[in-house]
Amino acid sequence: MLVFDNYPSGLTYSQSSKSWRVRAVKPVEYEVRVCEGVFDPASTALIEQTADAAGGNRRFVVIDAEVDRLHGERIRRYFEHHGVDYFLQVVRADETLKEFETASDIVVALDSFGLDRRREPMIVIGGGVLMDIVCLVANLYRRGTPVVRVPTTLIGLVDAGVGVKTGVNFNGHKNRLGTYFAPVLTLLDRSFLTTVDRRHIANGMGEILKMALIKDVRLFELLEQHGPALIERKFQDDGRGGDPADEVLRRAIHGMLEELQPNLWEAELERIVDYGHTFSPTLEMRALPALLHGEAVTVDMALTTLLAWRRGLVDLEQRDRILAVMRALELPSWNELLDADLLDAALQDTIRHRDGQQRLPLPAGIGDAVFVNDVTREELAVAVEDLRVLNSRELSRV
Repeated sequence: MLVFDNYPSGLTYSQSSKSWRVRAVKPVEYEVRVCEGVFDPASTALIEQTADAAGGNRRFVVIDAEVDRLHGERIRRYFEHHGVDYFLQVVRADETLKEFETASDIVVALDSFGLDRRREPMIVIGGGVLMDIVCLVANLYRRGTPVVRVPTTLIGLVDAGVGVKTGVNFNGHKNRLGTYFAPVLTLLDRSFLTTVDRRHIANGMGEILKMALIKDVRLFELLEQHGPALIERKFQDDGRGGDPADEVLRRAIHGMLEELQPNLWEAELERIVDYGHTFSPTLEMRALPALLHGEAVTVDMALTTLLAWRRGLVDLEQRDRILAVMRALELPSWNELLDADLLDAALQDTIRHRDGQQRLPLPAGIGDAVFVNDVTREELAVAVEDLRVLNSRELSRV
């Protein structure tokens, strides 16, 4: 008779069922660091981190094509200044190209480079779309390759660059293929925003507004007071002291990390950071390439603000303040694709994603949220009509 006398911690054996049960825990730790002037030759933040993680001096760098056009020369000079043997894989990345084929092309280049996954972390420089793709590749390549992120867009700084979700679109669905994978480090350098166009600055404002509406009334007040100026200055310090751009960024990032940290793998499906992400994935994919991610999220938030108003969760003054801030931030609150059929289909897809329940976050005033599970198709139709009428009134004033 076979008898086991010793069991390592986390391993048990049942004689009756003749089965082994294995339990293991993998600690996850990563750093999100504000770092002005990442590619200033005097800065060693990127070099020190990657050297500490690897000890080698070769780097595979994936860079967005537009970032390469604007900043490629100084990025190359930076690596050359520090004696790094690097290869730059230039990738066109937008939502229409966020697909597995793009990820596959990066893997082919990785193999050609001959990356040593234990000594040579990857570096990704670009916006949220590229970071999602490259971090998926890093997770899949030889079952895990360290990756360092340098986001270059506002949405990258406050949203895609701070969490652990990776993904690509598939079969007409947003982020249908994806994983959870923590980077080694994310370096946040807002100086990149000086070359981001105005629409994409506003696009990032959508994710900041999300955090304000469901978590941080002070952040909402900052957007109300300074939002248009922040867009105009592209989040650069105005030199007058106080620097509202810095406070807005830090509050948005801290709030996001505060919500993500206890629930990195989304075991708990009631997540307030899902606000604005119930109907927007379907809307965004249907509207491609006309609607950016933060714009689709804002349309979703406008709709759910109307749902909350009809339910008495948001009063008339709060409703109008929310919609006014959306306008001030140059974000859309309406899209012609909105109708009850699209929203009902989106909600059904979300229900499948959230284990059979809506778990729909709605604003409760400004700075708080509640979850509901009883939104009906008829209620959605009323909210769409409310939003259409409000949008028509606003247009008539222009």
